[in-house]
Amino acid sequence: MRNYDLEFLKRFSLVILFLLAVMVALIFAGIHLGKSIPPEVSKSAQQQTVNRIAPTGSVYAGAEGDLRKQAAADAALARAKANVAFGGTLDGKVIYDGLCGACHTSGSGGAPTLAGAQFKARLAKGEETLIKNAIEGFTGAAGVMPARGGNPSVSDEQIKATVEWMLAQ
Repeated sequence: MRNYDLEFLKRFSLVILFLLAVMVALIFAGIHLGKSIPPEVSKSAQQQTVNRIAPTGSVYAGAEGDLRKQAAADAALARAKANVAFGGTLDGKVIYDGLCGACHTSGSGGAPTLAGAQFKARLAKGEETLIKNAIEGFTGAAGVMPARGGNPSVSDEQIKATVEWMLAQ
């Protein structure tokens, strides 16, 4: 081999070695940047974040505020009624066990238990009155009955079926 061929091979080898070093450096830089840049957030995750940090209350003032407050309350009630509780069942025992039994089993808050004459005194007012009080809520001398047992998604039919089941017991 001639002298200038050896010189060419040396320089060519150095160029290849330099390019190889640049390639390795770029690979490590890409890995580092890939770890430091946050991944793209999906649209559903962004919407969940927006819903989570959205304000929970509103300020209502004056006559227009009263109208908006009533509209908001109506909308909330409509949303709650759209999500029917207990899968829409009309089995009074299922609803009693899942909702009413918490108070009516122990008698907490003045709630009448299924045993004894506590319901007989209330039944004197009439079954329709009991159903109305269970739907709308009632505050009496003996205690408080929250509207729909505290679950606004329970339908009127479900309340009626549950009251009838409780009276049958």
